Amino acid sequence: MKKRYFLLISGVLLSNQTLFAQDHSASTNTSMGAEQIFGLLEMPFLAIALVFSFLTATRLKGGKFGSGMTLLAWGFVVMALGHLHMQIAHIFNYNIFKNIFGDIVGNYIWFVALILTWGLSALGFYKIYKASKI
Repeated sequence: MKKRYFLLISGVLLSNQTLFAQDHSASTNTSMGAEQIFGLLEMPFLAIALVFSFLTATRLKGGKFGSGMTLLAWGFVVMALGHLHMQIAHIFNYNIFKNIFGDIVGNYIWFVALILTWGLSALGFYKIYKASKI
């Protein structure tokens, strides 16, 4: 069982990096600096955090701890999407929110995503804290 999860996570991460490398080399000729490389290094760790947060939430099967962990997992989803958006904007100079929704609404959507990430994470931690009190 553990081996299957490890292979699944490894396959997803490696295929994602391979596809990104192919797409990046075909679309731009500039070399990536240390800032872009360090920004990309956080993406596999966010993916691992997502996988294990949902695995932990499903293993807890509801209850106070499980509902708190589920809120944390969904907060990580919003955070990971926000970090992916930031990397795309930083590397390719393409701001998805501003290009789809315009400058003003795009900024508001970005702000709502930040608040949603913080809110879900805070509520999840609070539920876990309340459940752990004796």
